[in-house]
Amino acid sequence: MLDLYEMSSQEIKDLLQQVEYGHLGCACEGHPYVVPMKYYPTDSDIYLFTTEGLKTQCMDANPEVCLQVEDVHDLQHWRSVIATGRVERLVEPQDIDRVMKLVQEHNPTLSPAMSRTWIDAWGRANIRAIYRMQPNEMSGRKTA
Repeated sequence: MLDLYEMSSQEIKDLLQQVEYGHLGCACEGHPYVVPMKYYPTDSDIYLFTTEGLKTQCMDANPEVCLQVEDVHDLQHWRSVIATGRVERLVEPQDIDRVMKLVQEHNPTLSPAMSRTWIDAWGRANIRAIYRMQPNEMSGRKTA
């Protein structure tokens, strides 16, 4: 039998800093929508840098989101964090510039957000979007 333990606040923060990618869950017209997402944590917020698409439509319509992050070595050794909260799309140029510096420090290529997305024979435009997630609850579990 596998023993699970609650993670401390510091362990949760450390995992978010170490992994920097997870799964973003949101709701769109009453349906769940989950996508892989690179994120950028700070002391109090989590920033999401992406391009416009269904996930931005969902977040703009319903800002309640969930971010799940995991570090799995094998079935006996793993850690998982869930952060829930609200997102706010950044629109002020000074906020966007500040967060873009953070994003580019950690991810100079801006990948996977800035990638070529093909829909049939047409490429989709990469229109940048940055959101600030303010977690109102974070929890984590781990194995020994």
